[in-house]
Amino acid sequence: MSRSRAWAELLRLPALFTVPGDALSGAAAVGARPDSRALLAIGSSLCLYEAGMALNDWADRAEDAAERPQRPLPSGRVHPAAAFTAACALTGAGLALAARAGRPALTVAVPLAATVWAYDLALKHTPCGPAAMATARALDLVLGAAATGGRTRAALPSAALLGTHTLAVTVVSRQETKGGSPLAPLAALTTTALLSRLLAHRPAGVPLDSSSGTAPDGADGEATAPSRPVMSGPLPATAEPAAADRLRPAHARRTTPPRSADSAWSPARALTTTLAATYAATAARPYFHATLNPSPPLTQRAVGGGIRATIPLQAALTARSGAGLTALLIAGLAPLGRRFGRKVSVT
Repeated sequence: MSRSRAWAELLRLPALFTVPGDALSGAAAVGARPDSRALLAIGSSLCLYEAGMALNDWADRAEDAAERPQRPLPSGRVHPAAAFTAACALTGAGLALAARAGRPALTVAVPLAATVWAYDLALKHTPCGPAAMATARALDLVLGAAATGGRTRAALPSAALLGTHTLAVTVVSRQETKGGSPLAPLAALTTTALLSRLLAHRPAGVPLDSSSGTAPDGADGEATAPSRPVMSGPLPATAEPAAADRLRPAHARRTTPPRSADSAWSPARALTTTLAATYAATAARPYFHATLNPSPPLTQRAVGGGIRATIPLQAALTARSGAGLTALLIAGLAPLGRRFGRKVSVT
C-alpha cells in the first residue's frame, strides 16, 4: 500500500481526470464523434501526461529535497532511476498509441512529447516555462482533433482558450512553495473571467458547420447567394420564389431567423453557459483568496482549483462545439477527480 501510494503521489493520479477532456473537446471542435481513434488519442494523452509527471519529479528531486522532502523521490519511497525509466516507457507508449490512431495524430504527438520533455528538463524555471506548459495542453487538444478527423485548424480556437487557462495556472504554480506577489493570482482571476465571458458569449450568426467549415444559409440574418453569375433581365415567370430571392441584390433579399440552436434560450446555449459558470466558480474563489493573501497554502489551493477547473472548461468548449452529450460526459469526471483528490494531492 505504501509503495502504491508513493507512485500515486508521483504520478498525481487525481489529475488524470483532467486529461480525457482534451482529446474529446478536440474531436468535438472538428465535428467528429468519439470513436476508437478518440480512445487511442486519450490513451496517448494519458501516457504522455504521466510521463511528464514522473519526469518532473525526477528533474526536481534536488529542489524537492530542500522544499518538499515528503515527495516520493526525496523521501526515498520511489527510486529516481525508477521514475526516469517510467517517464521513458510512458513516452514510448504514448507515441505508439498515437501512431495506431494514424499519421496525423502521430504528427501532433511527437511535438507534444518533445514539449513535455523540454519543459521538465530545461524550460520550467525560465520565462518560457508557462508558455511551454500552455503549448503542451493546447497540443493535447489538437491531438484529439488530428486523431478523429485529421483537420486541426478548426480546433485551434478551443486549443487557444485551453492553453490560455493553462498558462494562468502555471504562472501561479511557480510561487506555490514560497508564496509571493498577489499579481499572479490576480492575473489568473482576470483570465478566468475573460475566458468565461468568451465561452458564454456567442457572436451573431451561427457557428461554422463542422462538415464544410462554412457558415450555413441564414447565418447573418439573410440567405447566402450562390456562386454563379447574376442573370440579367426579368426573371422567368416560372422561377421559384426562393431562387428569385437569391438572385436579388443583398439589400433586397428576405431575411431568415437564426437557427433555434443559436437562440438565447436553446438547450445548447444554456448548457454552454452553465458549464462556463461552473468553470468560473471552480477557479475564481481560490484565485481570489490567493490574491488577498498569497501565502504558500492559499497559493497551492489556487493551483489545485485551477487544475480542477480544467474539466468544466473542457466540457464548456465541447458544448460550445455542439457536442452536448460528450460535454456532460466530460463534466462527470469532475466529481471523480475531487473524490480521489482528497486522498492524493493534484499538485
